[in-house]
Amino acid sequence: FIALTNSRAFRRLGNYPEPTRLPRISVLVPARNEAKNIQACVESLLNQNYPDFEVVVLDDESTDDTWERLKRLRKKDNRLKIIKGKSLPEGWIGKHWACHQLSQKARGELYLFTDADTRHHPSTLQDAVAAFEAENADFMTALPREEAETFGEKLTIPIMSFGIISFLPVGIAHRSHSPLLSLTVGQFMMIRADTYEEIGGHESVKQDVLDDVSLGRRVKAHRLNWRIVDACNHINCRMYNNIQEVSDGFSKNLFATFGNSVFIYIPVWLWLTAVFIFPVFVIGLAVAGGNVSETCLLLALVTIGFSLILWSITHLRFRYPLYLTLLYPVMVFLWVVMAMRSMVLSLAGQTFWKGRNLDLDTDLIEDIDDEEAEVRDRTV
Repeated sequence: FIALTNSRAFRRLGNYPEPTRLPRISVLVPARNEAKNIQACVESLLNQNYPDFEVVVLDDESTDDTWERLKRLRKKDNRLKIIKGKSLPEGWIGKHWACHQLSQKARGELYLFTDADTRHHPSTLQDAVAAFEAENADFMTALPREEAETFGEKLTIPIMSFGIISFLPVGIAHRSHSPLLSLTVGQFMMIRADTYEEIGGHESVKQDVLDDVSLGRRVKAHRLNWRIVDACNHINCRMYNNIQEVSDGFSKNLFATFGNSVFIYIPVWLWLTAVFIFPVFVIGLAVAGGNVSETCLLLALVTIGFSLILWSITHLRFRYPLYLTLLYPVMVFLWVVMAMRSMVLSLAGQTFWKGRNLDLDTDLIEDIDDEEAEVRDRTV
């Protein structure tokens, strides 16, 4: 049901009326060890057909030649502003500190935080502003086309899109101010400058591993308008190059997505296992001549049928190979393994990313709920 309603509620960039005004946009790009991606990203941003924007890129203490590449790009196009990031202070997570520094240099009415491994269609800013205006948004996130080239990537990356399509009721999430009814994608976050200041910016989430999710939840906690759109025709991103990178990347934050709560996390993954993996074992047992009741067999067949429909919707909409639909039990199993790895590493304090240890805030959901209550009290 959610997947069907999302086919209308989860609108694509490019399907909105032309905007009536074109506010200045500050495009803000944190970059750490992004030498292989930074040129394609920056050139795609500078090639926008939008009339009023700035591109600001901060080199976050890279150990590769990201900074040298940025300097060469700056010589070719003086519209690009580049910043050498300051040393990471105590109490901050690296990317959050980089984004905070970028916000201090921004001069736009709207801020767009985007990752250095993204590539943007020339009409991305124009169509994003059209959506932002039509949706009366204070904060808008967008789901890019997540590229998957190796077989390992194809078995893991699509589940991100599947999760949004199948489990986030976008229409309800847009109308609700509940922080838990949101899912923010850090690859694209457009926010009003005054909204960014009102919610406390990245400084307010400086120790939360999921800065994107936390910012989106803070927007809702302040009873402001949070929106999500489909940008798969406008933005491309290859997050990881193989299944090991996928595992490392999601192990750093998957547990944090559930507020670092074992009591929420374990039941969710047990439920996913029961829905998407266990029915396949039931069918296999029946085929092998095992003692399976007709009721169990029927339930398994119906569950598998609905699962195939859900995964087909995801793969068709986001242009993944349709044959992957038949492999969904393997895909879910791989994510269960990554989920358990994320929990173990997080509880052991061993989550690392780009050479930095990530200090987890284990009270993320509770902190957001407390702030929502405070905002509600002030409103009353």
